[in-house]
Amino acid sequence: MKKIFIVFLTSFILGALVSFQIANIYFPQLGKTQEYSLNTNNRSLDMTEFWDVYSIIDEEYFSAGDVQKSDLVEGAIAGMVSALGDKHTEFMNPEINKKFNEALSGDFEGIGAVVEKVPLGVLVERILKGSPAKIYDIRAGDIIIQVDGETISELDLYDAVEKIKGPAGSQVTLTLLRPESESTLDISVVRDKIHIPSIEQKFFEEDNIGYIALNLFGDTTAEEFSKALADVQAAGVDGLIIDLRDNGGGFLQSAVQILSEFIPEGEVLVKTRYKDSFFDQSYFSIGSESLFEKKIVVLINGNSASASEITAGALKDYDKAILVGEKSYGKGSVQQPFDLEDGSMLKLTVAKWFTPKGVNIDAEGIVPDIEVNFEEADYEDKYDRQLETAKEVLKSYIEKNSIGLTVEQYEKNKIETGTGEVIKED
Repeated sequence: MKKIFIVFLTSFILGALVSFQIANIYFPQLGKTQEYSLNTNNRSLDMTEFWDVYSIIDEEYFSAGDVQKSDLVEGAIAGMVSALGDKHTEFMNPEINKKFNEALSGDFEGIGAVVEKVPLGVLVERILKGSPAKIYDIRAGDIIIQVDGETISELDLYDAVEKIKGPAGSQVTLTLLRPESESTLDISVVRDKIHIPSIEQKFFEEDNIGYIALNLFGDTTAEEFSKALADVQAAGVDGLIIDLRDNGGGFLQSAVQILSEFIPEGEVLVKTRYKDSFFDQSYFSIGSESLFEKKIVVLINGNSASASEITAGALKDYDKAILVGEKSYGKGSVQQPFDLEDGSMLKLTVAKWFTPKGVNIDAEGIVPDIEVNFEEADYEDKYDRQLETAKEVLKSYIEKNSIGLTVEQYEKNKIETGTGEVIKED
């Protein structure tokens, strides 16, 4: 089945290209085309004012000879897109569109951080696991204001990331503003090849708990997850932790296949709603020969987006899991790219998606059942407060033997997470 590319975030990964965040999702073709040719016929909009301004600039602007007419057109298009007030809708000229497509190759060299543009420089949204940024203690929330001593506040996102990216083995010095610090911080980072494994698996034998981290929803993720889940079931674990933290998304079909390991065949997993209701669609579980029916805790944070939120939302709606961590990103809209003849691309919001219970989480995020935030000391001690809490919550979940354990029931169990310890009172 032909697929269209649905983009969910517009951040950059500081990898080989320091490229766009892989927070994308793929939906089946719904009768819309990806390629559009310029067509000025049958346009009822009065463009007189636009052409008047264009002509005045062309004829009267002092430095008109230094301005490319194509730049004026691109600027006008960018202004039209900006007028929508939708941060997820974006126009990319041919050069930027090329970088965007190169970014999807999955091969990266750089520092391994996801960033977005802010007035002072670039804001670090998240750090990739095992990356140089992680090793050198760059953190989500840091603002990079200088690269090798050069201020980047006046650069756009694409030029800023060009300064930060580089080949493996090379070094770059980043000047950071850290929210809790009163002074700037210089960190020298040795760039490296960035590999993002689809999943990570391990067992907590002392607790008889399985753990599967989903780092993205790629082409092979569902198959890898199925094998990992089979290992978990064969080990006879009492429960499972699914870690969706810092997972920006991927293929919808991967999310559907993974959810089908837990939710019976025929149940709705996610719904999409378009401007034209003809294209509205629901996606259903395809089921599994042996549904996983042990207790589950799902870890989420502010960088869990799109397919991650679809997965967490469905498991929550069907009372299949308890969510632990931080509120998710809140990406409940769908973007489709429209390729133009000159190599440009318009990434446009075309739909909203909804959880099985009809909830759209756009800009709201999914609130976990048990909220656990990292503290400053956790970074210094390399203590994963959220994971440790998830383990304790899951053990309590198993002991209480309640599939539909609610937040209110947790309150009765007196589970507290504020001190770094999880205390359960009978």
